[in-house]
Amino acid sequence: MPLDPQIAVILKFLADSGAPSMSSSTVEHARAGFRAGTVGVRNPATLAQVRSVEDTTVPGAEGPRAARIYRPDVDGPVPTMVFFHGGGYVVGDIETHDDQARLICRDGEMVVVSVDYRLAPEHKFPAGHEDCVAATRWAAANIGDLGGDAARLVVGGDSAGGNMAATVALACRADGPALAAQFLIYPGIEVAEDADYPSRVENAEGYFLTADDMRWFRDQYLPADVDLADPRLAPIHAPDLSGAAPAVIGVGEFDPLRDEGLAYGKALADAGVEVVVRRYDGMIHGFFGFTTYSAAAAEAVTDMITALRDLLAGRS
Repeated sequence: MPLDPQIAVILKFLADSGAPSMSSSTVEHARAGFRAGTVGVRNPATLAQVRSVEDTTVPGAEGPRAARIYRPDVDGPVPTMVFFHGGGYVVGDIETHDDQARLICRDGEMVVVSVDYRLAPEHKFPAGHEDCVAATRWAAANIGDLGGDAARLVVGGDSAGGNMAATVALACRADGPALAAQFLIYPGIEVAEDADYPSRVENAEGYFLTADDMRWFRDQYLPADVDLADPRLAPIHAPDLSGAAPAVIGVGEFDPLRDEGLAYGKALADAGVEVVVRRYDGMIHGFFGFTTYSAAAAEAVTDMITALRDLLAGRS
């Protein structure tokens, strides 16, 4: 399908703005630019309304981490999602993804605990992963004060946060907690630059996330001696995916990460894991944050959240 026309308008605006790319920026400028392009253009009137929002801290691997807890306007025990924001492991925070967390909370009718895990280059792999594991275990231990339904604990995230959710889901198989689902929004599944995924070539330029940006993110995130096949980094390299939590995976047609997300869905299914995979034609990387600009993006987000709700139905 052609690129969604409303998304095309956004891409043209970005191209005409003359703003520097992530890959040509310093870390500080990249973070400021990402915040300006998310928080800075957000209309509070369009935000999904939830019952309450609470800023707090949760345990990380090496000390407390900022977090934000969103509660839906429904009563009774509800699912709880521990949510990890995207941003290439370098940019982004709970504020840049406030709109996405609110949508999941309201439309998914679940508590969302959005976690500000440590970022690179100050904290390279596996620091962020370890924070996300610690936060998930905290959520399980405090489920009565959160959603109250221990049978419906979920991990989720977009892009780099989708990678975090996938790797946390694998880590939880051995030592818990038990997870009801993993919600992977155009997840990064493979970090090797030479991995053979056609979408990385087809969508390398002009669709928001570029090949140069991905290379820059990897350079910030990876220590020099890292094993690129470490499943805590690239979950598709886990020797055995059986026993992982059921998954909902959504990818965009014009996303360089499209094919690795689809490949991970197939690998999970081949290992006997229940998987719902959605490919959204006309969509680019980041569509989950474009719901106020694109009717098609809003429809895709609704579809993904509905798939998660259906997956969780009957698990209480």
